[in-house]
Amino acid sequence: MKIAVAQLNYTIGDFEGNKAKIVASVERAKGDGADLVVFCEEAVSGAFAYDLLNKVTFLELCEDVLEEVAPHCDTIAALVGTPIASDRTTVSAAALLRNGKIERYIGRHTVTGRDDVGHLRPGKGGECVDIAGKRVAVLVGEDVFAGNSSKYGNKADVIVSLITDAYKRHNIDNRYNFYRKLSYMSGIPVVYANMVGGNTDVVFDGSSAVFNGQGHALRLLRSFDEDYAVVDLAAPNEPVEIPYISKNPTIYNAIKLGLKDFFAKNGFKTACIGLSGGIDSAVVAAIAVDALGVENVRALMLPSQFSSDHSVEDAVLMAERLGMQYNVVPITEAYKTITDSLKPVIGGLPFDVTEENIQSRIRCVMLMALSNKYGCVLLNTTNKSEEAVGYGTLYGDCVGVISVLGDLYKREVFELARYLNRDTEVIPENILVKEPSAELRPEQKDTDFLPPYDVVDAILFRMFEEGQHREEIVNAGFEANVVYKIHAMVMKNEQKRYQFCPVLRMSICPLGKGRVMPLTSKYGY
Repeated sequence: MKIAVAQLNYTIGDFEGNKAKIVASVERAKGDGADLVVFCEEAVSGAFAYDLLNKVTFLELCEDVLEEVAPHCDTIAALVGTPIASDRTTVSAAALLRNGKIERYIGRHTVTGRDDVGHLRPGKGGECVDIAGKRVAVLVGEDVFAGNSSKYGNKADVIVSLITDAYKRHNIDNRYNFYRKLSYMSGIPVVYANMVGGNTDVVFDGSSAVFNGQGHALRLLRSFDEDYAVVDLAAPNEPVEIPYISKNPTIYNAIKLGLKDFFAKNGFKTACIGLSGGIDSAVVAAIAVDALGVENVRALMLPSQFSSDHSVEDAVLMAERLGMQYNVVPITEAYKTITDSLKPVIGGLPFDVTEENIQSRIRCVMLMALSNKYGCVLLNTTNKSEEAVGYGTLYGDCVGVISVLGDLYKREVFELARYLNRDTEVIPENILVKEPSAELRPEQKDTDFLPPYDVVDAILFRMFEEGQHREEIVNAGFEANVVYKIHAMVMKNEQKRYQFCPVLRMSICPLGKGRVMPLTSKYGY
């Protein structure tokens, strides 16, 4: 049996564009003599479509696409992922197209993911179909991970899995290991097709693959890019080695693809950024230039009387190395005007976070002015550590249309910066070695208010990614007063996260989507 796998980048609701991609791959597979061509889950609609999945017109348009693709499946069978209406609910299904028509639908039964619950309902689950004289077990979405998929080894000749499995740290390795084990345990070949591309805040990595019945990889499709492969399961196939998945280049490629598609699929072209001379804005600037093109990214440096000379110099050097258009616009006069105007209200009171936040909000006003005047999309530069503990000004440096680093801890941002500098010094060394500071008061450092970020990040990782309670973290060797301080800051600043922009998701627990807390609860987790 000869099977083709089409790994494509779909846009939600772009029915004509998605159809064209599907038809082109069907025709290519026919030319390659394939018996079956496999597409990912929800290929017709794009994912995650959320409440669009409950719109009758949306589902009808999905069916129209399949009706138009079906005539191309005259000498080949195709399994195409699509949402369908079923008993007044919506089910994620694989449409079997054959002999020029839609022959049947195979629905997904397991629906547990946060992005699906409330929008999809369970279908009947996996089924076996006869294709080219072979029994093919077809599993959609989470059904393959439900724990009993290896049972098809006694019923089928091959397992085909259509998924939309979004990227998360280590997920590519884990997925390879799962399917390798499934093929070995079932004793039959396993083929899976995954989506690739960014949609809103989600990035799909692709990484589709074919394994033989001994658990060896026969084909590995590219990560973070469209790809196509065809394999004859009846022919001798030399196994391919599964490569080591290095963390930093993988995260970099995920963020780059997510940002690139966020712009392309929303019709955005140009971006702007506040470049401070700090590590976060430097990394965002470098990624944006790579993803969008240097001609489409511009920066503002907005120093105050508290900004160090080297911060401005570092920011300018960074912009010039990248070839970015930039302007230096000091905010000292604007700050003085506002604080003078407020003297009847706050005059005589000591300098505190009020004056600090005025600076952040002035910068927000100026960046939004640049955004409005030139039609640039403002990129947020906050990282996950700062977002977690509230170390960012609401309506100030929390502003932006999309958060590029919001699911990376501070130490991961430094790791990514080192990766960016692997061949040449893109980010000035001084940015990498200086102590982090918001520079909103004289000689300010982040450690004036926080423990070192290595400690902060380790506590936050246990809290979010591992779901540990405060006492568990303390028992792991962290100082109790530090753990309770970090926990209190996280709880206090939930209201900021309710107002935060979308964050490109890189982890199993992105704030705002993977972890949502009520604002009125008195319970301390």
